[in-house]
Order: sequence, then C-alpha cells, then structure tokens
Amino acid sequence: MTDSLPILILFLTGAFVGAAAGYLGSFMVIKRMSLVGDALSHVALPGMAIALALNSSPILGAFIALVIAVIGIWYFQQTSTLYPEALVGIFFTASLAIGILVTPEPELLEALFGNIRTLSVIESIAAICLSLVVIIVTAAISKKLVLSTVSEELAQSLKTSVSSINLVYLLLVGTVVAIGVKFVGTLLMGALVIIPAASAKNISRGLKSYYFWSVFFGIASAVSGLLIADLCRTSPGPIVVLTGICFFLVTYLVKSFSVRK
Repeated sequence: MTDSLPILILFLTGAFVGAAAGYLGSFMVIKRMSLVGDALSHVALPGMAIALALNSSPILGAFIALVIAVIGIWYFQQTSTLYPEALVGIFFTASLAIGILVTPEPELLEALFGNIRTLSVIESIAAICLSLVVIIVTAAISKKLVLSTVSEELAQSLKTSVSSINLVYLLLVGTVVAIGVKFVGTLLMGALVIIPAASAKNISRGLKSYYFWSVFFGIASAVSGLLIADLCRTSPGPIVVLTGICFFLVTYLVKSFSVRK
C-alpha cells in the first residue's frame, strides 16, 4: 500500500484512530455536540499550513492549533453567555478562512481530504499512542461526562467540577481530531467521530453496549475503508467515511425492521 509505512502498522494506526474516534464520538452524540468535532477539524487547517511551511509534522501543527482553539473556546464559554456551538462556529470560520489562505496549494487537497499513506512510522506510532491516551482518559471520566450531561446541578452537588470535565473533554476532542486529520482530512474528520456513534445508537440497548458498538464501528469503518481503498487504488479518506455511512444505513434498517417486528 505504501513504500514508507508497513501495511501492518498502517492498518493498526487506522484501527486505533477509529476506535478512539468512535469511543469519544459516543459522548459527543450523548452531549448533542455532534457538529463540534466537524467544526474543530477545520481549526486544524492553519496549524497544518504553518507546520508545512516550517517543514514540520502537520499532525503536530494541527494539535497545537486545536489546543489553542479548545482553551479559547473553554475560556469564552466560562466568561460569556454564548453557547459552545456559537463559540466553535466563530473559531471554525476564522480558522478555515486563515487556513485556506496560508496553506500551499499543492498540499491543500491533502489537508482537506487527508492521506494516511503519507504518514511516517514515527507519526503512525504517535497516533497509536495518542489514541490509547484518548481511550483511557475518556474511560476514566466517562461517568462524570454522562452525569454532567444529565444534570450539571447534580454533578456539582456531588463535587464534580463540570468546568474541568468540559475542558478535558474538549482537549480529548482536539487530540482525536489532530491525529485523524492526516487520516481523512479536515473536511471529513467530523464524520469519522460521529458516524460510528450514530450507527451504534441504532442497535444499542444500554450505555455499555453503546460504547462497545461505537468502538466496533469506528474500527470496522477505518480498517475496511483502508482495505477497499487499497484494492481500488483510491484515496482512503472518503472511502473510510462512505464505509461508515454504509454501516449506519445497515444498522438503521436493522432498527427499523426490529421496530416493525
């Protein structure tokens, strides 16, 4: 599939990134913040452009840009009356405009749609490690995330810092977006986070089942999408997303059939 990256590492990277995106996406659906991942993915564009101009890793540039944006969104969320969606929208439009202006034209298409084949071994190992961190930290704060979503007042009464949990959560979103933009690009990263969780919601009967299926569909979409892209010799990013949509349609039909039965 690629001359620079062994096939096994490539598929492992896709599997871990898909798992992290699916697991984190399950909470984004619960919190009704499905568009946040999509908007934040565009924030990565100027960071990637600056990194390319400095001959540095686009993933590192995307991560730094996303951390700055996440802290900014969190700060304004604490000090203003605007909803998080509005704040993300402001950062999204500004970052997209700046990113398109400063990204070199030859690299713009890859930045928008990604290409996991261009990952180096070091970038791939870093992506796997960061995916593991995202999964572990998300699991550690999962109960507090759900509790703060159900009732912030109840969470605060149980001495849960909703503000801190929200910051950690946004940083996790920023991290998974940063490691995924090289995979499916800034335009499609939101889909990699949301579609597995949406598919899982169609067939799940409890939170544990929901988390499991979100991770499963994240991995299945990434691995099968990479395999199909390799067989068809086409760009993997769009194929991964389309594969995820196929899983969603199948689970939707299963749900519809079960309801009628």
